Amino acid sequence: MAPTNTSRRGAVRPVDKYDQRRDELAESALTTLGAMGYARASLREIANNSTFSHGVVHYYFQDKLELVIYSVRYYKARCVTRYDSVVSDSTTADDLVDAFAAKLTETIREEAPMHRLWYDLRTQSMFEDQLRDAVTEIDHTLQDMIWRVVTRYAELDGRPVSVDPGVAYGMLDGLFQQTLLGYLGGRQTALDSLVAQVRTVMPLLVA
Repeated sequence: MAPTNTSRRGAVRPVDKYDQRRDELAESALTTLGAMGYARASLREIANNSTFSHGVVHYYFQDKLELVIYSVRYYKARCVTRYDSVVSDSTTADDLVDAFAAKLTETIREEAPMHRLWYDLRTQSMFEDQLRDAVTEIDHTLQDMIWRVVTRYAELDGRPVSVDPGVAYGMLDGLFQQTLLGYLGGRQTALDSLVAQVRTVMPLLVA
């Protein structure tokens, strides 16, 4: 019998095929979840809006909660590197603020449904222990992401950071969420306001 874990060129291990299919299901689920929200999107609804049958979805995920947690972790794993280029490429504090603000507005324009889903899940996590654990874990990675931006800003500005990571994250995440609400509500000036607010808030984070 041929070994399961083969190293032949072009061959894919069964475990890789399994993970690949779960990733494909996550991509599909995110589209439906972003459009409908956590509460309204059932496992069957997610399947109906994808190329996969309900049986296939249920084979790879025990229930909707497991699929949602996997999908959001899958998406946020990509998000946590979003501002790395801002940190590495900026040579002055002003450059960093401008690049950071531009990136924030870009991600709202391009991925508003995903951000709406994230804040929806944050609220739902207050009622579901399993979801709360996953959201808390992801939130920590996002906080670390923002902290890298803030500490680099402080370094370029030549002053120490005057707040802890939780405060910095809370302030900037609050601005982001309010801007998202305005953008989804059709407020035309929402993104421009975010840029101005980031330029005001960032200097407040250093001593």
